[in-house]
Amino acid sequence: MQVECMEVREGRVVIEASTPERAPVPCPGCRTPSERVHSRYGRRLADAPCAGRGVVIELSARRLFCDNGDCPRVTFAEQIEGLTFRYGRRTPGLQRLIAALGVVIAARAVARLALLLGIVISRMTVLRLVMALPDPAWATPRVLGIDEFATWKARRYGTILVDCETHQPLDLLPDRDADSVATWLREHPGVEIICRDRAQVFADGARTGAPNAQHCADKWHVWHNLGEAVERLVSRHRALLRDLLEPAPAPAPELPEPAPETAQIAEAEKPAEPFPQGKFFDRLHDTRAAVRAQVEQGLSLREIARRLGLGRNTVRKYARAASPEAMLHGQWQDRTSKLDRFKPYLEQRMAEGCTNVSRLHRELEERGAHCSYSTLRDYIRPLRPGRSAAGNTPPIARPPSPRTATGWITRHPDHLREDDQQQLKTLLARSPELTAAAGHVRTFATIMTNREGDRLPHWIADVCADDQCGLAGFAAGLLPDLDAVVYGMSTDWSSGPVEGRVNDLKALKRSMFGRAKPPLLRKRLLLIAASRRPQTVTAR
Repeated sequence: MQVECMEVREGRVVIEASTPERAPVPCPGCRTPSERVHSRYGRRLADAPCAGRGVVIELSARRLFCDNGDCPRVTFAEQIEGLTFRYGRRTPGLQRLIAALGVVIAARAVARLALLLGIVISRMTVLRLVMALPDPAWATPRVLGIDEFATWKARRYGTILVDCETHQPLDLLPDRDADSVATWLREHPGVEIICRDRAQVFADGARTGAPNAQHCADKWHVWHNLGEAVERLVSRHRALLRDLLEPAPAPAPELPEPAPETAQIAEAEKPAEPFPQGKFFDRLHDTRAAVRAQVEQGLSLREIARRLGLGRNTVRKYARAASPEAMLHGQWQDRTSKLDRFKPYLEQRMAEGCTNVSRLHRELEERGAHCSYSTLRDYIRPLRPGRSAAGNTPPIARPPSPRTATGWITRHPDHLREDDQQQLKTLLARSPELTAAAGHVRTFATIMTNREGDRLPHWIADVCADDQCGLAGFAAGLLPDLDAVVYGMSTDWSSGPVEGRVNDLKALKRSMFGRAKPPLLRKRLLLIAASRRPQTVTAR
Protein backbone atom coordinates (compact mmCIF):
# COMPACT_ATOMS: atom_id res chain seq x y z
CA MET A 1 0.00 0.00 0.00
CA GLN A 2 1.30 3.44 -0.95
CA VAL A 3 0.37 6.51 1.16
CA GLU A 4 -0.24 9.51 -1.09
CA CYS A 5 -1.55 12.15 1.29
CA MET A 6 -2.37 12.66 4.98
CA GLU A 7 -4.28 15.63 6.36
CA VAL A 8 -6.77 16.64 9.05
CA ARG A 9 -10.36 17.18 7.91
CA GLU A 10 -13.23 18.05 10.23
CA GLY A 11 -11.29 16.92 13.28
CA ARG A 12 -10.26 13.55 11.81
CA VAL A 13 -7.01 12.31 10.31
CA VAL A 14 -7.60 11.32 6.67
CA ILE A 15 -5.04 9.11 4.94
CA GLU A 16 -5.24 8.76 1.15
CA ALA A 17 -3.56 5.59 -0.13
CA SER A 18 -3.62 3.21 -3.10
CA THR A 19 -2.42 -0.27 -3.96
CA PRO A 20 0.47 -0.80 -6.45
CA GLU A 21 -0.33 -1.48 -10.10
CA ARG A 22 1.86 -4.53 -10.81
CA ALA A 23 1.63 -6.51 -7.58
CA PRO A 24 0.17 -10.01 -8.24
CA VAL A 25 -2.84 -10.99 -6.15
CA PRO A 26 -4.09 -14.60 -5.77
CA CYS A 27 -7.71 -15.30 -6.66
CA PRO A 28 -9.72 -16.13 -3.53
CA GLY A 29 -11.40 -19.01 -5.39
CA CYS A 30 -8.61 -20.88 -7.20
CA ARG A 31 -5.55 -19.11 -5.69
CA THR A 32 -4.17 -18.31 -9.15
CA PRO A 33 -2.05 -15.09 -9.13
CA SER A 34 -3.27 -12.31 -11.39
CA GLU A 35 -1.97 -8.84 -12.37
CA ARG A 36 -4.57 -7.95 -15.02
CA VAL A 37 -6.55 -4.98 -13.68
CA HIS A 38 -10.23 -4.69 -14.44
CA SER A 39 -10.85 -1.36 -12.67
CA ARG A 40 -10.32 0.56 -9.48
CA TYR A 41 -12.77 1.49 -6.74
CA GLY A 42 -12.59 3.51 -3.55
CA ARG A 43 -12.89 2.15 0.00
CA ARG A 44 -13.28 4.20 3.17
CA LEU A 45 -11.97 2.42 6.27
CA ALA A 46 -12.10 3.55 9.90
CA ASP A 47 -8.94 2.82 11.85
CA ALA A 48 -7.89 3.04 15.50
CA PRO A 49 -7.76 6.66 16.77
CA CYS A 50 -4.52 8.58 17.00
CA ALA A 51 -3.88 11.40 19.50
CA GLY A 52 -7.57 11.61 20.33
CA ARG A 53 -8.61 12.00 16.70
CA GLY A 54 -10.43 9.50 14.55
CA VAL A 55 -8.47 8.02 11.64
CA VAL A 56 -10.01 7.35 8.22
CA ILE A 57 -8.18 5.59 5.39
CA GLU A 58 -9.40 6.42 1.86
CA LEU A 59 -8.01 3.51 -0.14
CA SER A 60 -8.00 3.10 -3.92
CA ALA A 61 -8.13 -0.68 -4.45
CA ARG A 62 -8.05 -2.77 -7.64
CA ARG A 63 -10.46 -5.23 -9.14
CA LEU A 64 -8.64 -7.87 -11.20
CA PHE A 65 -9.50 -10.53 -13.75
CA CYS A 66 -9.03 -14.22 -12.91
CA ASP A 67 -6.99 -15.81 -15.75
CA ASN A 68 -8.00 -19.35 -14.81
CA GLY A 69 -10.73 -20.43 -17.21
CA ASP A 70 -11.93 -23.20 -14.89
CA CYS A 71 -12.54 -20.77 -12.02
CA PRO A 72 -16.16 -19.63 -11.66
CA ARG A 73 -14.96 -16.14 -10.71
CA VAL A 74 -14.44 -13.70 -13.56
CA THR A 75 -13.20 -10.78 -11.47
CA PHE A 76 -12.30 -10.35 -7.83
CA ALA A 77 -11.35 -7.50 -5.49
CA GLU A 78 -7.94 -7.47 -3.88
CA GLN A 79 -7.62 -7.51 -0.09
CA ILE A 80 -4.67 -6.13 1.88
CA GLU A 81 -3.67 -8.42 4.72
CA GLY A 82 -4.09 -6.74 8.10
CA LEU A 83 -5.96 -3.79 6.61
CA THR A 84 -9.04 -4.91 4.68
CA PHE A 85 -11.48 -7.78 4.45
CA ARG A 86 -14.63 -8.37 2.42
CA TYR A 87 -17.40 -5.84 3.08
CA GLY A 88 -15.37 -4.39 5.97
CA ARG A 89 -15.72 -0.71 6.83
CA ARG A 90 -13.23 -0.90 9.70
CA THR A 91 -9.70 -2.22 9.88
CA PRO A 92 -9.12 -5.55 11.70
CA GLY A 93 -7.19 -3.68 14.40
CA LEU A 94 -10.16 -1.46 15.15
CA GLN A 95 -12.47 -4.48 15.07
CA ARG A 96 -10.35 -6.26 17.67
CA LEU A 97 -10.21 -3.13 19.84
CA ILE A 98 -13.98 -2.67 19.87
CA ALA A 99 -14.64 -6.38 20.44
CA ALA A 100 -12.20 -6.45 23.37
CA LEU A 101 -13.92 -3.46 24.96
CA GLY A 102 -17.31 -5.03 24.35
CA VAL A 103 -16.26 -8.16 26.22
CA VAL A 104 -15.09 -6.26 29.29
CA ILE A 105 -17.75 -3.53 29.55
CA ALA A 106 -21.30 -3.15 28.33
CA ALA A 107 -22.02 -2.34 24.68
CA ARG A 108 -23.71 0.98 25.41
CA ALA A 109 -20.70 2.08 27.44
CA VAL A 110 -18.39 1.10 24.57
CA ALA A 111 -20.42 3.23 22.15
CA ARG A 112 -20.16 6.25 24.47
CA LEU A 113 -16.44 5.72 25.01
CA ALA A 114 -15.87 5.39 21.27
CA LEU A 115 -17.39 8.83 20.67
CA LEU A 116 -14.78 10.36 22.95
CA LEU A 117 -12.08 8.63 20.88
CA GLY A 118 -13.52 9.80 17.57
CA ILE A 119 -15.10 6.46 16.59
CA VAL A 120 -18.74 6.35 15.57
CA ILE A 121 -20.26 2.96 16.32
CA SER A 122 -23.59 1.70 17.63
CA ARG A 123 -24.14 -0.62 20.55
CA MET A 124 -25.70 -3.26 18.29
CA THR A 125 -22.52 -3.33 16.20
CA VAL A 126 -20.53 -3.87 19.37
CA LEU A 127 -22.76 -6.79 20.30
CA ARG A 128 -22.37 -8.33 16.85
CA LEU A 129 -18.59 -8.07 17.09
CA VAL A 130 -18.58 -9.70 20.52
CA MET A 131 -20.83 -12.55 19.42
CA ALA A 132 -18.62 -13.13 16.34
CA LEU A 133 -15.57 -13.86 18.50
CA PRO A 134 -14.65 -17.57 18.67
CA ASP A 135 -15.06 -19.45 21.93
CA PRO A 136 -11.83 -20.13 23.83
CA ALA A 137 -10.41 -23.61 23.34
CA TRP A 138 -10.40 -26.06 26.25
CA ALA A 139 -9.85 -29.77 26.82
CA THR A 140 -12.30 -32.13 28.49
CA PRO A 141 -11.81 -31.64 32.24
CA ARG A 142 -10.91 -34.39 34.63
CA VAL A 143 -12.78 -32.72 37.54
CA LEU A 144 -16.03 -31.03 36.51
CA GLY A 145 -18.08 -28.68 38.67
CA ILE A 146 -21.83 -28.26 38.10
CA ASP A 147 -24.10 -25.69 39.67
CA GLU A 148 -27.11 -23.55 38.90
CA PHE A 149 -27.42 -19.81 38.36
CA ALA A 150 -30.49 -17.62 38.18
CA THR A 151 -31.34 -15.60 35.10
CA TRP A 152 -34.64 -14.67 36.78
CA LYS A 153 -34.58 -15.39 40.48
CA ALA A 154 -37.05 -18.07 41.62
CA ARG A 155 -38.39 -18.39 38.06
CA ARG A 156 -35.72 -19.19 35.50
CA TYR A 157 -32.41 -20.94 36.06
CA GLY A 158 -29.48 -22.13 33.99
CA THR A 159 -26.55 -24.49 34.54
CA ILE A 160 -22.86 -23.57 34.68
CA LEU A 161 -20.06 -26.08 34.03
CA VAL A 162 -16.55 -25.33 35.35
CA ASP A 163 -13.19 -27.07 35.24
CA CYS A 164 -12.36 -27.35 38.96
CA GLU A 165 -8.64 -27.81 38.28
CA THR A 166 -8.11 -24.65 36.22
CA HIS A 167 -11.20 -22.77 37.50
CA GLN A 168 -12.12 -22.05 33.86
CA PRO A 169 -15.83 -21.94 32.94
CA LEU A 170 -16.56 -24.31 30.09
CA ASP A 171 -20.17 -23.78 29.16
CA LEU A 172 -23.52 -22.35 30.20
CA LEU A 173 -26.66 -24.39 29.64
CA PRO A 174 -29.85 -22.36 29.18
CA ASP A 175 -31.88 -24.50 31.57
CA ARG A 176 -31.61 -26.57 34.73
CA ASP A 177 -32.53 -29.99 33.41
CA ALA A 178 -31.09 -33.47 33.88
CA ASP A 179 -31.32 -34.25 30.16
CA SER A 180 -29.25 -31.17 29.24
CA VAL A 181 -26.52 -32.15 31.70
CA ALA A 182 -26.53 -35.76 30.49
CA THR A 183 -26.32 -34.67 26.84
CA TRP A 184 -23.35 -32.38 27.53
CA LEU A 185 -21.50 -35.13 29.40
CA ARG A 186 -22.09 -37.63 26.59
CA GLU A 187 -20.71 -35.13 24.06
CA HIS A 188 -17.57 -34.61 26.21
CA PRO A 189 -16.50 -38.01 27.56
CA GLY A 190 -13.59 -38.33 29.93
CA VAL A 191 -14.88 -36.66 33.11
CA GLU A 192 -13.65 -38.58 36.16
CA ILE A 193 -14.97 -36.54 39.13
CA ILE A 194 -18.14 -34.44 39.26
CA CYS A 195 -18.44 -31.82 42.03
CA ARG A 196 -22.01 -30.73 42.70
CA ASP A 197 -24.50 -29.89 45.39
CA ARG A 198 -27.15 -32.35 46.51
CA ALA A 199 -29.75 -31.31 43.93
CA GLN A 200 -31.45 -34.36 42.47
CA VAL A 201 -31.51 -32.85 38.98
CA PHE A 202 -27.72 -32.73 38.71
CA ALA A 203 -27.31 -36.13 40.36
CA ASP A 204 -29.61 -37.81 37.83
CA GLY A 205 -28.11 -36.00 34.85
CA ALA A 206 -24.53 -36.79 35.90
CA ARG A 207 -25.28 -40.47 36.50
CA THR A 208 -26.96 -40.76 33.10
CA GLY A 209 -24.35 -38.87 31.09
CA ALA A 210 -21.23 -40.14 32.88
CA PRO A 211 -22.07 -43.40 34.67
CA ASN A 212 -18.42 -44.15 35.52
CA ALA A 213 -17.62 -40.76 37.07
CA GLN A 214 -17.15 -40.36 40.82
CA HIS A 215 -19.61 -37.90 42.40
CA CYS A 216 -18.44 -35.43 45.04
CA ALA A 217 -21.05 -33.68 47.20
CA ASP A 218 -19.96 -30.21 48.25
CA LYS A 219 -19.12 -30.05 51.95
CA TRP A 220 -20.51 -26.54 52.44
CA HIS A 221 -23.95 -27.56 51.16
CA VAL A 222 -23.98 -30.64 53.41
CA TRP A 223 -23.02 -28.52 56.43
CA HIS A 224 -25.66 -25.94 55.45
CA ASN A 225 -28.31 -28.67 55.35
CA LEU A 226 -27.23 -29.81 58.81
CA GLY A 227 -27.53 -26.23 60.08
CA GLU A 228 -31.07 -26.00 58.71
CA ALA A 229 -31.99 -29.24 60.51
CA VAL A 230 -30.54 -27.92 63.78
CA GLU A 231 -32.43 -24.61 63.38
CA ARG A 232 -35.71 -26.48 62.94
CA LEU A 233 -34.92 -28.45 66.08
CA VAL A 234 -34.08 -25.32 68.08
CA SER A 235 -37.28 -23.63 66.87
CA ARG A 236 -39.26 -26.25 68.75
CA HIS A 237 -37.60 -25.07 71.98
CA ARG A 238 -38.40 -21.36 71.82
CA ALA A 239 -39.65 -21.43 75.41
CA LEU A 240 -36.15 -22.37 76.60
CA LEU A 241 -34.69 -19.44 74.67
CA ARG A 242 -37.06 -17.05 76.42
CA ASP A 243 -35.93 -18.45 79.79
CA LEU A 244 -32.33 -17.45 79.02
CA LEU A 245 -33.18 -13.79 79.65
CA GLU A 246 -32.08 -12.43 83.00
CA PRO A 247 -34.90 -11.01 85.16
CA ALA A 248 -35.32 -7.29 84.61
CA PRO A 249 -34.28 -5.11 87.58
CA ALA A 250 -37.09 -3.68 89.67
CA PRO A 251 -37.90 -0.07 88.84
CA ALA A 252 -36.60 2.49 91.31
CA PRO A 253 -39.26 4.01 93.58
CA GLU A 254 -40.46 7.40 92.52
CA LEU A 255 -39.26 10.19 94.76
CA PRO A 256 -41.52 13.14 95.61
CA GLU A 257 -40.93 16.22 93.54
CA PRO A 258 -38.86 18.84 95.41
CA ALA A 259 -40.02 22.35 96.01
CA PRO A 260 -39.45 24.81 93.17
CA GLU A 261 -36.68 26.64 95.06
CA THR A 262 -34.92 23.36 95.88
CA ALA A 263 -35.26 22.11 92.29
CA GLN A 264 -33.69 25.27 90.90
CA ILE A 265 -30.75 25.02 93.30
CA ALA A 266 -30.23 21.33 92.47
CA GLU A 267 -30.38 22.08 88.76
CA ALA A 268 -27.79 24.81 89.10
CA GLU A 269 -25.47 22.61 91.18
CA LYS A 270 -25.89 19.59 88.83
CA PRO A 271 -22.62 18.92 87.01
CA ALA A 272 -22.58 18.88 83.22
CA GLU A 273 -23.40 15.51 81.68
CA PRO A 274 -20.11 13.81 80.70
CA PHE A 275 -19.83 12.96 77.05
CA PRO A 276 -19.35 9.20 76.37
CA GLN A 277 -15.75 8.24 75.69
CA GLY A 278 -14.69 6.53 72.46
CA LYS A 279 -12.23 6.54 69.58
CA PHE A 280 -13.88 9.55 67.96
CA PHE A 281 -13.77 11.57 71.17
CA ASP A 282 -10.12 10.58 71.80
CA ARG A 283 -9.13 11.68 68.29
CA LEU A 284 -11.04 14.94 68.76
CA HIS A 285 -9.29 15.57 72.09
CA ASP A 286 -5.82 14.84 70.66
CA THR A 287 -6.37 17.07 67.63
CA ARG A 288 -7.60 19.97 69.75
CA ALA A 289 -4.61 19.58 72.09
CA ALA A 290 -2.21 19.68 69.13
CA VAL A 291 -3.88 22.78 67.71
CA ARG A 292 -3.91 24.58 71.07
CA ALA A 293 -0.23 23.77 71.67
CA GLN A 294 0.80 25.31 68.36
CA VAL A 295 -1.46 28.34 68.90
CA GLU A 296 0.31 28.99 72.20
CA GLN A 297 3.62 28.87 70.31
CA GLY A 298 2.45 31.82 68.23
CA LEU A 299 1.99 30.01 64.91
CA SER A 300 -0.59 31.24 62.45
CA LEU A 301 -3.70 29.29 61.57
CA ARG A 302 -2.43 28.79 58.03
CA GLU A 303 0.86 27.29 59.28
CA ILE A 304 -0.96 25.02 61.75
CA ALA A 305 -3.28 23.82 59.00
CA ARG A 306 -0.29 23.05 56.77
CA ARG A 307 1.49 21.09 59.49
CA LEU A 308 -1.53 19.05 60.60
CA GLY A 309 -3.05 18.57 57.16
CA LEU A 310 -6.34 20.23 58.14
CA GLY A 311 -8.43 22.99 56.66
CA ARG A 312 -7.91 26.50 58.00
CA ASN A 313 -11.56 26.79 59.08
CA THR A 314 -11.25 23.46 60.91
CA VAL A 315 -8.15 24.70 62.73
CA ARG A 316 -10.00 27.90 63.66
CA LYS A 317 -12.84 25.84 65.13
CA TYR A 318 -10.42 23.80 67.25
CA ALA A 319 -8.58 26.92 68.41
CA ARG A 320 -11.72 28.73 69.55
CA ALA A 321 -13.39 25.78 71.29
CA ALA A 322 -13.32 25.93 75.08
CA SER A 323 -13.34 22.15 75.38
CA PRO A 324 -13.85 19.07 73.16
CA GLU A 325 -17.25 18.50 74.74
CA ALA A 326 -18.32 21.99 73.73
CA MET A 327 -17.44 21.21 70.12
CA LEU A 328 -19.53 18.05 70.16
CA HIS A 329 -22.51 19.50 71.98
CA GLY A 330 -22.50 22.43 69.61
CA GLN A 331 -23.54 20.12 66.82
CA TRP A 332 -27.09 19.92 68.12
CA GLN A 333 -27.47 22.92 70.38
CA ASP A 334 -29.71 25.77 69.36
CA ARG A 335 -31.47 23.70 66.72
CA THR A 336 -34.81 25.10 65.66
CA SER A 337 -37.72 23.68 63.73
CA LYS A 338 -40.37 25.23 61.54
CA LEU A 339 -42.96 23.70 63.90
CA ASP A 340 -41.72 25.51 67.04
CA ARG A 341 -44.34 28.26 66.69
CA PHE A 342 -47.06 25.55 66.63
CA LYS A 343 -45.71 23.74 69.68
CA PRO A 344 -48.29 25.22 72.16
CA TYR A 345 -51.12 24.13 69.87
CA LEU A 346 -49.67 20.63 69.52
CA GLU A 347 -49.22 20.29 73.28
CA GLN A 348 -52.83 21.39 73.79
CA ARG A 349 -54.11 18.84 71.26
CA MET A 350 -51.97 16.14 72.87
CA ALA A 351 -53.40 16.97 76.28
CA GLU A 352 -56.90 16.67 74.77
CA GLY A 353 -56.05 13.12 73.68
CA CYS A 354 -55.54 13.68 69.95
CA THR A 355 -52.46 11.66 68.94
CA ASN A 356 -53.41 10.89 65.35
CA VAL A 357 -50.59 12.24 63.18
CA SER A 358 -52.73 12.47 60.04
CA ARG A 359 -55.38 14.56 61.78
CA LEU A 360 -52.77 16.84 63.34
CA HIS A 361 -51.10 17.22 59.96
CA ARG A 362 -54.36 18.37 58.35
CA GLU A 363 -55.04 20.81 61.19
CA LEU A 364 -51.57 22.35 60.89
CA GLU A 365 -51.95 22.75 57.13
CA GLU A 366 -55.19 24.67 57.77
CA ARG A 367 -53.22 26.98 60.08
CA GLY A 368 -50.54 27.67 57.49
CA ALA A 369 -47.89 25.12 58.43
CA HIS A 370 -46.02 23.52 55.53
CA CYS A 371 -44.35 20.29 56.62
CA SER A 372 -44.32 16.65 55.66
CA TYR A 373 -46.00 13.84 57.52
CA SER A 374 -42.67 12.36 58.66
CA THR A 375 -41.43 15.73 59.96
CA LEU A 376 -44.52 16.15 62.11
CA ARG A 377 -44.33 12.55 63.31
CA ASP A 378 -40.74 12.98 64.48
CA TYR A 379 -41.49 16.35 66.08
CA ILE A 380 -44.41 15.20 68.24
CA ARG A 381 -42.78 11.94 69.34
CA PRO A 382 -41.29 13.46 72.53
CA LEU A 383 -44.55 15.39 73.12
CA ARG A 384 -46.69 12.29 73.46
CA PRO A 385 -48.11 11.63 76.96
CA GLY A 386 -45.76 9.45 79.00
CA ARG A 387 -42.95 9.71 76.46
CA SER A 388 -40.53 11.42 78.83
CA ALA A 389 -41.02 8.77 81.49
CA ALA A 390 -40.80 5.91 79.01
CA GLY A 391 -37.69 7.38 77.43
CA ASN A 392 -35.75 6.92 80.69
CA THR A 393 -36.52 3.20 80.94
CA PRO A 394 -34.00 0.81 79.38
CA PRO A 395 -35.12 -1.09 76.25
CA ILE A 396 -36.70 -4.48 76.74
CA ALA A 397 -34.19 -7.26 76.05
CA ARG A 398 -35.13 -9.77 73.37
CA PRO A 399 -34.47 -13.48 73.73
CA PRO A 400 -31.95 -15.05 71.34
CA SER A 401 -33.44 -16.20 68.06
CA PRO A 402 -33.34 -19.84 66.91
CA ARG A 403 -30.74 -18.89 64.31
CA THR A 404 -28.52 -17.39 67.01
CA ALA A 405 -28.79 -20.51 69.12
CA THR A 406 -28.06 -22.61 66.03
CA GLY A 407 -24.87 -20.62 65.56
CA TRP A 408 -23.84 -21.46 69.13
CA ILE A 409 -24.26 -25.19 68.43
CA THR A 410 -22.69 -25.31 64.96
CA ARG A 411 -19.79 -22.92 65.62
CA HIS A 412 -16.42 -24.04 66.92
CA PRO A 413 -16.35 -23.72 70.73
CA ASP A 414 -13.13 -21.71 70.60
CA HIS A 415 -14.85 -19.08 68.43
CA LEU A 416 -17.67 -18.37 70.90
CA ARG A 417 -17.65 -15.47 73.31
CA GLU A 418 -17.76 -16.20 77.02
CA ASP A 419 -21.36 -15.05 77.41
CA ASP A 420 -22.42 -17.14 74.39
CA GLN A 421 -20.69 -20.18 75.87
CA GLN A 422 -22.48 -19.64 79.16
CA GLN A 423 -25.88 -19.27 77.47
CA LEU A 424 -25.25 -22.39 75.37
CA LYS A 425 -24.31 -24.31 78.49
CA THR A 426 -27.50 -23.19 80.21
CA LEU A 427 -29.60 -24.06 77.15
CA LEU A 428 -28.15 -27.56 76.80
CA ALA A 429 -28.56 -28.22 80.53
CA ARG A 430 -32.34 -27.66 80.18
CA SER A 431 -32.87 -29.84 77.08
CA PRO A 432 -31.57 -33.41 76.69
CA GLU A 433 -32.65 -33.35 73.03
CA LEU A 434 -30.48 -30.34 72.22
CA THR A 435 -27.61 -31.83 74.22
CA ALA A 436 -27.69 -35.00 72.12
CA ALA A 437 -27.96 -32.99 68.90
CA ALA A 438 -24.99 -30.80 69.86
CA GLY A 439 -22.87 -33.89 70.48
CA HIS A 440 -23.69 -35.32 67.05
CA VAL A 441 -22.98 -31.95 65.41
CA ARG A 442 -19.54 -31.84 67.03
CA THR A 443 -18.80 -35.36 65.76
CA PHE A 444 -19.95 -34.44 62.25
CA ALA A 445 -17.74 -31.34 62.29
CA THR A 446 -14.74 -33.48 63.28
CA ILE A 447 -15.42 -35.89 60.42
CA MET A 448 -15.66 -33.07 57.91
CA THR A 449 -12.62 -31.17 59.22
CA ASN A 450 -10.31 -34.19 59.40
CA ARG A 451 -11.52 -35.63 56.05
CA GLU A 452 -12.68 -38.87 57.72
CA GLY A 453 -15.49 -39.74 55.34
CA ASP A 454 -15.31 -43.45 56.15
CA ARG A 455 -16.76 -42.67 59.60
CA LEU A 456 -19.89 -41.10 58.12
CA PRO A 457 -21.95 -44.35 57.80
CA HIS A 458 -21.39 -45.08 61.51
CA TRP A 459 -22.38 -41.50 62.36
CA ILE A 460 -25.61 -41.89 60.37
CA ALA A 461 -26.38 -45.16 62.17
CA ASP A 462 -25.79 -43.58 65.58
CA VAL A 463 -28.03 -40.58 64.77
CA CYS A 464 -30.84 -42.76 63.46
CA ALA A 465 -30.62 -44.93 66.57
CA ASP A 466 -30.74 -41.91 68.91
CA ASP A 467 -34.37 -40.95 69.47
CA GLN A 468 -33.53 -37.80 71.41
CA CYS A 469 -31.25 -35.88 69.01
CA GLY A 470 -33.95 -34.93 66.45
CA LEU A 471 -31.54 -35.19 63.48
CA ALA A 472 -32.71 -38.55 62.17
CA GLY A 473 -34.41 -36.92 59.16
CA PHE A 474 -31.20 -35.22 58.06
CA ALA A 475 -29.17 -38.40 58.53
CA ALA A 476 -31.65 -40.50 56.58
CA GLY A 477 -31.60 -37.93 53.77
CA LEU A 478 -27.87 -38.61 53.25
CA LEU A 479 -28.38 -42.29 52.45
CA PRO A 480 -29.60 -41.92 48.81
CA ASP A 481 -26.47 -39.89 47.98
CA LEU A 482 -24.13 -41.53 50.46
CA ASP A 483 -21.29 -42.33 48.05
CA ALA A 484 -21.04 -38.67 46.92
CA VAL A 485 -21.20 -37.35 50.50
CA VAL A 486 -18.56 -39.81 51.75
CA TYR A 487 -16.23 -38.91 48.87
CA GLY A 488 -16.80 -35.21 49.50
CA MET A 489 -15.91 -35.67 53.18
CA SER A 490 -12.73 -37.57 52.25
CA THR A 491 -11.19 -35.21 49.65
CA ASP A 492 -10.36 -31.54 49.18
CA TRP A 493 -12.43 -31.18 46.00
CA SER A 494 -15.44 -28.90 46.37
CA SER A 495 -17.75 -26.59 44.43
CA GLY A 496 -15.78 -23.51 45.49
CA PRO A 497 -14.49 -22.72 41.96
CA VAL A 498 -18.04 -23.03 40.63
CA GLU A 499 -19.40 -20.60 43.23
CA GLY A 500 -16.70 -18.12 42.22
CA ARG A 501 -17.77 -18.25 38.59
CA VAL A 502 -21.40 -17.81 39.64
CA ASN A 503 -20.36 -14.59 41.36
CA ASP A 504 -18.75 -13.49 38.09
CA LEU A 505 -22.04 -14.16 36.34
CA LYS A 506 -23.90 -12.00 38.87
CA ALA A 507 -21.47 -9.15 38.25
CA LEU A 508 -21.96 -9.47 34.48
CA LYS A 509 -25.73 -9.44 34.87
CA ARG A 510 -25.57 -6.29 36.96
CA SER A 511 -23.31 -4.59 34.43
CA MET A 512 -25.89 -5.33 31.72
CA PHE A 513 -28.83 -4.39 34.02
CA GLY A 514 -30.15 -7.96 33.88
CA ARG A 515 -31.08 -7.67 30.20
CA ALA A 516 -28.46 -10.05 28.79
CA LYS A 517 -29.73 -13.14 27.02
CA PRO A 518 -28.00 -16.46 27.82
CA PRO A 519 -25.90 -16.50 24.59
CA LEU A 520 -24.35 -13.09 25.32
CA LEU A 521 -23.90 -13.94 29.00
CA ARG A 522 -22.16 -17.17 28.03
CA LYS A 523 -19.91 -15.48 25.48
CA ARG A 524 -18.74 -12.73 27.83
CA LEU A 525 -18.13 -15.10 30.74
CA LEU A 526 -16.03 -17.51 28.67
CA LEU A 527 -13.97 -14.76 27.03
CA ILE A 528 -13.34 -12.83 30.25
CA ALA A 529 -12.27 -15.99 32.05
CA ALA A 530 -9.98 -16.97 29.15
CA SER A 531 -8.24 -13.59 29.28
CA ARG A 532 -7.25 -14.08 32.90
CA ARG A 533 -4.04 -15.67 33.99
CA PRO A 534 -4.50 -19.44 34.42
CA GLN A 535 -4.38 -20.57 38.00
CA THR A 536 -2.11 -23.37 39.19
CA VAL A 537 -3.84 -25.93 41.37
CA THR A 538 -1.80 -28.32 43.48
CA ALA A 539 -2.36 -32.03 43.02
CA ARG A 540 -4.67 -33.69 45.48
